[in-house]
Amino acid sequence: MDPEVLEFDIGLGGGGSSGRDGDDDANIGLDVDEDMADSPAPLLLASSSSGGGFGNGSGEIYLPEGDLLDLEPYEGMEFESEEAAKAFYNSYARRVGFSTRVSSSRRSRRDGAIIQRQFVCAKEGFRNLNEKRTKDREIKRPRTITRVGCKASLSVKVQDSGKWVVSGFVREHNHELVPPDQVHCLRSHRQISGPAKTLIDTLQAAGMGPRRIMSALIKEYGGISKVGFTEVDCRNYMRNNRQRSLEGDIQLLLDYLRQMQAENPNFFFAVQGDEDQALTSNVFWADPKSRMNYTYFGDTVTFDTTYRSNRYRLPFAPFTGVNHHGQPVLFGCAFLINESEASFVWLFKTWLMAMSGRPPVSITTDHDAVIRSAIAQVFPETRHRFCKWHIFKKCQEKLSHVFLKHPAFEADFHKCVNLPESIEEFESCWLSLVDRYELRDHEWLQMMYNDRRHWIPVYLRDTFFAEMSITQRSDSMNSYFDGFVNASTNLNQFFKLYEKALESRNEKEVKADYDTMNTSPALKTPSPMEKQASELYTRKLFMRFQEELVGTLTFMASKSDDDDGDIITYQVAKFGEDHKSYFVKFNVLEMKATCSCHMFEFSGLLCRHVLAVFRVTNVLTLPSHYILKRWTKNARSSVILEVRSSDVYTNYLESHTVRYNTLRHEAFKLVDEGSKSLDTYNVAIDALQQAAKRVGHATKNDGRTTLVNGRIRGSSARDDSPANTLNHKMPCQPLSEDDMEKKIRELTSELEFASRKCEVYRSNLLSVLKDIEDHKLQLSIKVQNIKISMKDGL
Repeated sequence: MDPEVLEFDIGLGGGGSSGRDGDDDANIGLDVDEDMADSPAPLLLASSSSGGGFGNGSGEIYLPEGDLLDLEPYEGMEFESEEAAKAFYNSYARRVGFSTRVSSSRRSRRDGAIIQRQFVCAKEGFRNLNEKRTKDREIKRPRTITRVGCKASLSVKVQDSGKWVVSGFVREHNHELVPPDQVHCLRSHRQISGPAKTLIDTLQAAGMGPRRIMSALIKEYGGISKVGFTEVDCRNYMRNNRQRSLEGDIQLLLDYLRQMQAENPNFFFAVQGDEDQALTSNVFWADPKSRMNYTYFGDTVTFDTTYRSNRYRLPFAPFTGVNHHGQPVLFGCAFLINESEASFVWLFKTWLMAMSGRPPVSITTDHDAVIRSAIAQVFPETRHRFCKWHIFKKCQEKLSHVFLKHPAFEADFHKCVNLPESIEEFESCWLSLVDRYELRDHEWLQMMYNDRRHWIPVYLRDTFFAEMSITQRSDSMNSYFDGFVNASTNLNQFFKLYEKALESRNEKEVKADYDTMNTSPALKTPSPMEKQASELYTRKLFMRFQEELVGTLTFMASKSDDDDGDIITYQVAKFGEDHKSYFVKFNVLEMKATCSCHMFEFSGLLCRHVLAVFRVTNVLTLPSHYILKRWTKNARSSVILEVRSSDVYTNYLESHTVRYNTLRHEAFKLVDEGSKSLDTYNVAIDALQQAAKRVGHATKNDGRTTLVNGRIRGSSARDDSPANTLNHKMPCQPLSEDDMEKKIRELTSELEFASRKCEVYRSNLLSVLKDIEDHKLQLSIKVQNIKISMKDGL
C-alpha cells in the first residue's frame, strides 16, 4: 500500500462538524447549535465477517436485525463502507450511552482517498486552551468544558478488496455513561427522521412555533426519548427551512420591485450591497404614495419589527405613521435577512434618502439594543420611544411567576406606568411597586427601569407622537397589515396581500375624506370655538376635540398666586377634586398656554384644562398656532391654511378678544397695586378717571367704523371718509348709480359690523353669565359639604 498522509478531521459523528471546542453534549437545550446539520448521517449498520450489504448512502435509515442489536465491535469486523462503520459505531454508542465523533483520518498519497478512520467518544481529548488561538477574538458565551480525555475509540481501515475492517477498538470510558432515557440528548444521536420532517414542515406551514411543534411530536411519538431529537434541533431545522425558501422568495421580491419601478420611475427600492448578493441582503422599497404620505404626516414614525419575530416569523418590517383621520399610513417597507447593527444603519439611511432627507420628530420601535444603536447614529435629533405595549407583552413572559402568584400585579404595573402625572410621582410609584412584590433585584425589570426615559409616558409627553391618549394604545400602532398578513403567509403570497392592504387602507381614507367633507357634525355648545373646529378638523379629530371642549364644563380654572409678568398661572381642577389639579401658564399678550399634562405637545390637540382657561378669559376661538395642519381637512394640500372672506368674523373675534384680555390684565395690575395704600389708591382713581375721559372722547370722535374689504377702518367726519365724500357730492349733483351702489355697500358693511359687534357683546355677556353660574354651583357644593359635615358632627 502506498505511503500515507495523516489528516486530522475533527468533527461530529454523524452530524457534521462545527470545529468549535466544547460544542457538544453539555450545551443541549440552548439554541446555540446553529452550525449543526439538520440531522446526523444515515444509520447504516455493518455486516459480520460473513458479509452482507447494509448501507448504500442514500439517506435511508437501516436498523439492525436479530443478534446485531447486541453486537459489540471487535477487531477484524468488516463493513461494506466507511459510512457503514461509522453508523454501526454510532448505533453501538447509543445502546451503551455515549456520543461519538470523527477524530482523525489518513489519506493515500497516490489519489488522496481516505484509507483509515478513527471514531472516538465525544469526550476524547481536552479543549484547546492555546492563548494564541483565542487572544484575537472575544468569546461572548464561554462553552462548558466537556472533554475529559476519554480513550474509547474504534479504528477502521480499507482493505484491497474495498471493504473496511476494524483495526482497533477501545471499550473503556473514564466517565459515567448516559442512561437510556437521556441518550436522545447526545449530539450524535439527535436525528430528525423523514416522517418527523414531514410533520414539522406541515405544522410550520400552519404557523406553529418550535415549542408547540415539539409538544405535538412528543404526543405523537409517546415521549421525548422516542422523538429522537431536541427542541434546539427542531428550531434549527425550521430556520434552515425558512432560509432555503427565502432564497427563492427573495428573487421573486426583486422581480416584483423591478417591475414596479419600470411602471413608475418614482417607485424607490434598494438592496444592501450588490444585487448579485441580494439573496443574503436586506431590501427596502417605497412606492410613490408612501413617499408623498411622508411629506404630510412624517412628523412621527413607527418602525414595526414584530412581523419578523414572535407573530408572523416573516423578516418583514414596515415604516408607518398616522394620517389626518388617525388612520395608519405607510412610509415604506423593508425585507430583513441580516439583522446586524450595520444592516439597520444602512436601512435607516436608505429610508431617509427615499424620504427626501427629512428626519422625523419622533420614532417608535420595539425594545431592541441593535435598533436603538442604529437610530442614535442615523437620527441623533429624533426622539426615540420603545413601544410600551410590546414591553407589557414581554413583561408577561419575564414575570410570569409574579403574574401567577399575584393576580393584582398586572393592574398595579399598568397603573404605575400610565397614571403618574409627574416624574416624581412615577419614581415613588415604581419604588413602591418593586418593594411590594419584592422585585428590586429582578434583572429584566431593572433594565426596563434604566430605560424608562424611552417608554414611560411621563418622560415622553413633551414630544409629538400623534396619539390621542397617553394611557391608551393608538389604533394605528403596528396595525397597517393586520388582517392581511397572518402566521401562514409566505413571500409568494405576500405580494397579493400587500397590494390588498394598500388598496383597503386607501379606500378607508377616501371614505373618511368623504364623510368629513360632506357631512356636518352635531355641535354640543354655542361656543364659536366649537363651530370653528368643526370647519377645520377632520371628523375624527373634531370628535376628539369636542370631547375635550365639553369636558371643560366640569372644570374650574382659578388664578394662582405665582404670576410672572404677562404670564398668569391658573389652577384647573374638577368640581370637588381640588386635590388633583393641573396648572396652565397663559400668556395673555401672545395668546399662548401650556398645561402640566402636555397633551398638546404629545397629540397636537388642546386639552380641556387649557380650554377651561380660555373659557374664563373669554378666548372665543382657537388661536391659529394651536391648529396643526396635519389634523385638518386640507392636511394633504400643499397650501398653508388661508384666511378666507368667511373667516373675517373669526379674525375680528380673535383681535377683539386679545384687546379685551390685554386691557383687563393691565387693569387688574393697576387695581392690585392701587389698593395697597391710600396714596396709591388716590393715584389709581385719578388715572382711571382720566383714562375714562380720554376713552370716551375717542369713542365719540372715532367710534363709527366700517368694514371695507375685510379691514376695519374709521368712518369719522374726515375728508377721505366715504360718508363725508357723499355728503359733499349731494348738494352739488344728484347721486349717480355707481355712487348709490357704493353707498349701499358701505351701509351694508356698517350694518354687518354692528351685528358682529352685538354678537361680541352677547358672547362676552354669555361668558360672564357662565362664570356666575359656575360660581353659584361652586358655592352650592360648598354649602352641601358644610351641611354634610354638620350632620356628621351631630
